[in-house]
Amino acid sequence: MAFPLVSTLGEYHGRRDEARGDPERYWLRCAGALDWIAQPTHAVDANGTWFPDGRLNASVNCLDRHLETHGDATAMIWQGEEEDDVLHLSYRQLLAQVCRMANVLRDHGVAPGDRVAIHLPGVPEGVIAMLACARIGAIHVVLFGGFSPEAIADRLADSGAGVIITADVGRRGAKRIPFKATIDAALDHGASLPIRHVFVVSVTSETIPMTDGRDRFLSPLLSVASALCDPEAMEANAPLFLLYTSGSTGKPKGIVHGTGGYLLWAAYTHALVFAHAPGDIFWCTADIGWITGHSYVVYGPLANGGTILLFEGMPSHPHPGRWWRVIEKHRVTGFYTSPTAIRALMAEGDAVPERHDLSSLRVLGSVGEPISQEAWGWFHATIGGGRCPLADTWWQTETGGIMISLVPGAIEARPGAATFPLPGVTALLLDASGTILEGEAEGMLCIAGSWPGRALGIWGNEAHFHATYLRPFPGFYFTGDGARRDRDGYFWLTGRVDDVINVSGHRIGSAEIEDALAAEPAIAESAAVGVPHALKGQAIVVFVVSNGPAPDDILSRVARAISTRLGRYAAPERVYVVPDLPRTRSGKIVRRLMRKIASGDTEGFGDLSTLANPTAVATLIATVRPHTCVT
Repeated sequence: MAFPLVSTLGEYHGRRDEARGDPERYWLRCAGALDWIAQPTHAVDANGTWFPDGRLNASVNCLDRHLETHGDATAMIWQGEEEDDVLHLSYRQLLAQVCRMANVLRDHGVAPGDRVAIHLPGVPEGVIAMLACARIGAIHVVLFGGFSPEAIADRLADSGAGVIITADVGRRGAKRIPFKATIDAALDHGASLPIRHVFVVSVTSETIPMTDGRDRFLSPLLSVASALCDPEAMEANAPLFLLYTSGSTGKPKGIVHGTGGYLLWAAYTHALVFAHAPGDIFWCTADIGWITGHSYVVYGPLANGGTILLFEGMPSHPHPGRWWRVIEKHRVTGFYTSPTAIRALMAEGDAVPERHDLSSLRVLGSVGEPISQEAWGWFHATIGGGRCPLADTWWQTETGGIMISLVPGAIEARPGAATFPLPGVTALLLDASGTILEGEAEGMLCIAGSWPGRALGIWGNEAHFHATYLRPFPGFYFTGDGARRDRDGYFWLTGRVDDVINVSGHRIGSAEIEDALAAEPAIAESAAVGVPHALKGQAIVVFVVSNGPAPDDILSRVARAISTRLGRYAAPERVYVVPDLPRTRSGKIVRRLMRKIASGDTEGFGDLSTLANPTAVATLIATVRPHTCVT
C-alpha cells in the first residue's frame, strides 16, 4: 500500500480535517503503508508513544518488501567524484550488501540496542551501514565528516558507541579529508572510550595507520560474509538512531528517534511533499550526518520504493555546473537542497544551468533555513523552468521530518513562506505568556499534540528534553522558532528565539562555541551570536574579553580553538576583542544587543535599564568597525 497523495486544495483540507477529527483512525490507516511484523492496534497512547503494540524492521521496509514488485529496479545511484565513477544498485543488490554488513557487525558482537558510530564521506557504505544497523536492531550514530576530533570524542562518549565505521580518506573536490586520522585523534582525546572495533572503508586505498586488535579493513570481512541476514523484530518505539544536534545550553544533545513512528513520518512526508511516483529518482544533497540525510536521502525515499541518488562531489568541482550535469545525466525528478547552495549556484549566473537539460525535474525543495524571495525566484524559474513546484520546508532534527510545507498541486506557493502545516500537524503561534494567537499574528511557533515523527527524547537526559521542548508551554511542543502567520494562514519563519546559530543549515549552539573558547588561557569570557550572511544564511560573530593584555595573536587563537573543538564549519566570520560584555544585573549576557550591533544596527535598543553595565553598549558600537575584525 502506498500513501494516498494530495493533489488539490480540497483534498488537503479533507486530509487535514480527518487527521484532526479522528487521529487514531487516520494514523492507523497511514500505518498500513508500512509492512509490520505485528500490526499495531493503537496509533498513540496517553504517554505519546506511537504504535505501542506494533513491531517491524526499518531495513525490511526499505528493502525486502520491494523485492516482489520491483526487486531489480534501481534503489541507489552513486555518482563519484570522477564522471565515469558510477554505481547502480538494485533493491536486490542493495539488500545483499546490507545483509553482508549486518552480518559483519553481528559477528563482531554487535547486538540490538548497541550503538554503532558511522563516520563516512559520501560513499554508498554510509547508507549501507545505516540500514545494516537497522536490520540487526543496533542504534546508528552518524557523525558529520566535518566534526573535529574533540567533537567526535564528545559524541562517542555520550552515546557509548562501541564500534565505529569510518573511511581511510575522503574525497572532497581537490581536497583529501583524513577520516581515519580524525577518528584516531578522537580516540586519543577520549582515552577511556569503550571502542572495541574500528572498521575502515577503503575509499582512496592510501596507506593509513591501523591499530592491531582494534582496526580492520571492511572489504575482506564483507567478501566472506553471507548475503542473507534475518532481521530483528523491533518494537515500534525502540530507538532506531541517535543524532547529535546543537542546543543553547552547552553540549550537543543526542536526539533519539524510534523505529515505527519515525519511519512512517519520513515516508509519509516524502510522499506528500515530493509527490512521490513510481520511477522517481530523488536527490537530496544533504550529508547523511544530518537529519535531512537520514529522512530524505535514506529512509523516506527507500521506504517508498524510489531511487535515491548519492553524489560524492561538490557543486562546482571540477567546473561550475557539476550539479546540473548530475541532474541531466541521471534524469533526476526530485531535487532537495539548501538555500546556501542555491545562493552559491545562483552567483555563477544563468548561463551555467542553461547549458544543461533539466527537463526531468518535477519537484524542487529547500531546507535548512528560510529561503529569500530572490533565491526562491531564481531556483523556481531557472532550475525548475517555472513548471516545478518548489517546497520551502520547515522542520527540525527533533521533528523527524517535514512539518510545514507546500504540497504540490494543493497549495499555491508564496516565495519565502513555508506555507501550511502538513495534514496531521497542528501548528500554532503563542505569545510569551502561552496564550494562543489567532488570525494574522507573530509569535512563538509551537505544535499542539504529537505526531509520529516526534523524537523519543534526548539520550541519557529525558529531563532536558521535557525542559527544552515540553515544559515551556505545557500541552505544546515548543520549537524554539519564531514565526508569523499572514491573513491567509500562511506561515513565515522569522528565526530562532534562543541562542542557536544556523550556518548553512547547520545548527550551532552559542554555548558550544563559548565552551570551546573557555579552555583558551588568553580569553576570560566570550559570547557568540549569529548575524545575517548573504551566502550562509547566518554567520558566526564572536566577542571576546581577554584575560589581561590581549596577545597579538588572540584573533587567530579564537578561530583555531573553535575549529579544533567543533570543526572548521564553525569558524567565526568575525572576532571582536572588547573590554566587557553587556549583561543584566543577574549576570546574564544580553546577546540580542550584541546580535543587533554585530549586524550593523546601532539604534532602537529598547529599555537598557536592566543592564548592569550600560556603557558596554557604546563600547561595542565603537569596536565593531572593519579594521577591528578578522574574517
